[in-house]
Amino acid sequence: MSKLAEAIETYVAQSNELNLGLSEELITSVAKGLGPSIYNADSSKVSGSDPDELARVKNNYLIGKLGLADGPELDVAIAEVMEQMGSSNRSKYRANVYALLCKKFGKEDIYA
Repeated sequence: MSKLAEAIETYVAQSNELNLGLSEELITSVAKGLGPSIYNADSSKVSGSDPDELARVKNNYLIGKLGLADGPELDVAIAEVMEQMGSSNRSKYRANVYALLCKKFGKEDIYA
């Protein structure tokens, strides 16, 4: 099994375990879009307690990739996703966080 397939299998398993309601297709597309960052233990996860990390998610993904306008609703959406992933969950995989945000804003067509 390739490293990409192993990573996707991990993300799908977490999505199912946490009842995130993400499709394997969306998770796969987001994971491929993240490139080599998914193979690094640190960059493959999002720290929900690090304000700098959350700002990167907002600026690089929501604004940069999804093309959303900056505003308080972006911070609210990130906070909701962090809560949905579980505040005590130390393995908030970036692919799942991004897929949830993508779904929340109805931007799945970016990965079609």
